[in-house]
Amino acid sequence: MSPTAEQRLSRDRIEALLAKMARARVVVVGDAMLDIYLAGDTERISPEAPVPVVTVQKRRHALGGAANVAANVAAVGGEARLVAVIGDDPRGDSLRGELVAHRLTDRHLVTEPARPTTSKTRVVARGQQVVRIDEEVDDPVSPRTEQSLAAELERAMVDADALLIEDYNKGALTPAVIECAMGLARRRGVPVVVDPKFKNFFAYRGASVFKPNRRELEQALGATVDLQRPDALPTTLQRLGVDNLLLTLGPDGMVLVTKDGEITRIPAMAREVFDVSGAGDTVTAWLGTALAAGAAVPEAAQIANYAAGVEVGKAGVASASPAEVLAVHDAYHDQLGRLRRGGLL
Repeated sequence: MSPTAEQRLSRDRIEALLAKMARARVVVVGDAMLDIYLAGDTERISPEAPVPVVTVQKRRHALGGAANVAANVAAVGGEARLVAVIGDDPRGDSLRGELVAHRLTDRHLVTEPARPTTSKTRVVARGQQVVRIDEEVDDPVSPRTEQSLAAELERAMVDADALLIEDYNKGALTPAVIECAMGLARRRGVPVVVDPKFKNFFAYRGASVFKPNRRELEQALGATVDLQRPDALPTTLQRLGVDNLLLTLGPDGMVLVTKDGEITRIPAMAREVFDVSGAGDTVTAWLGTALAAGAAVPEAAQIANYAAGVEVGKAGVASASPAEVLAVHDAYHDQLGRLRRGGLL
């Protein structure tokens, strides 16, 4: 296992890739959500139940799930085309409004009137999340909606440079939609990044990079992943039928297993973790956009890791800018230089 892969990515190379990433056309398909934040103060316990009473002082909306992946692509400067399902409801209108605010098109959204727009409402008091309220239907979308999604994928993929599949098990990614998306990407010869969940875990054969977290992989395989014996991971790669495996480990960083069998441990970059919400979306977006720009998989994984280090240092679901990613790279390499000068490396 190589611990030093990040040392090989120079600032000049990142800057060159960032310039190309800003011109990339990236299709994002999957489960879009609306994140709602209710922030306020609490000074007493409710007389009705042993819970705090929160006086809401501020309300804001944000993009979640596949929509957050698209927002992160836009933050890099790339053109993101979101293919997803919303309901014919006020939350759907709010999601469209957030897309516009992030300079994203809503032309590839499919409306299923009988289905509510998936939302997560977080109630925050004094900087601490008190409760999260999920409003959703996670049944598979209707056959008619499947057909509409396939048609929008056809339109969005015409000149795309990459496909990102964001699965939250909310019903948009049925086997038929997955098969359509993978087939279109295969015909265009573009990289495919998959952020999977349990239901369709083994439905993405041929993906360029498969990006589960450790719990998801262990749940799907029915076995513990022993990172002290990483030699078993290439076998997992073969079982999944994908080219590369990027296993995310939260505060422990990531492990990349490439199709040639090389295993690289990528340490987490965050100096301070404020909020991990949306970190996986950030990794997916930056990874896929870097691949669209021609980055090698190890390079794309390293850049995505820098972006995640920025995102978790912010409150709520957020994005990273190219300037912030470059700053993380510089700080990391400055630290390496000090360690070398001190004889510690």
